[in-house]
Amino acid sequence: QVQLAESGGGLVQAGGSLRLSCAASGRTFSVANMGWFRQAPGKERDVVAKFRWSAGSRVFEDYADSVKGRFAISGDSAANTVYLQMNSLKPEDTAVYYCAARRGPDRDFDSWGQGTQVTVSS
Repeated sequence: QVQLAESGGGLVQAGGSLRLSCAASGRTFSVANMGWFRQAPGKERDVVAKFRWSAGSRVFEDYADSVKGRFAISGDSAANTVYLQMNSLKPEDTAVYYCAARRGPDRDFDSWGQGTQVTVSS
């Protein structure tokens, strides 16, 4: 019921930057329930950036240790769009990046985009 469409992938030299976008359609939901995953060949799909809630219901960005300080997730609720700004890219960042959505902060991600390839050359 929720459709997700990623864009912005491509080939970039190590140290460069890319900005991924994911637009959601089909139904309305909070962009705070969206996140970014990536999958390299032969590897499992791993989360790279998402949102989490504190005990006071405050929303925070949450990053995998491997991308912390280099990637930034943000959302535009009016546009049902989430972004992933990727800076200081490394060859090990090479993967297919997927946008994902879930029904709530304690639910599994169960909606996925088609993926966009990010390739970082040495």
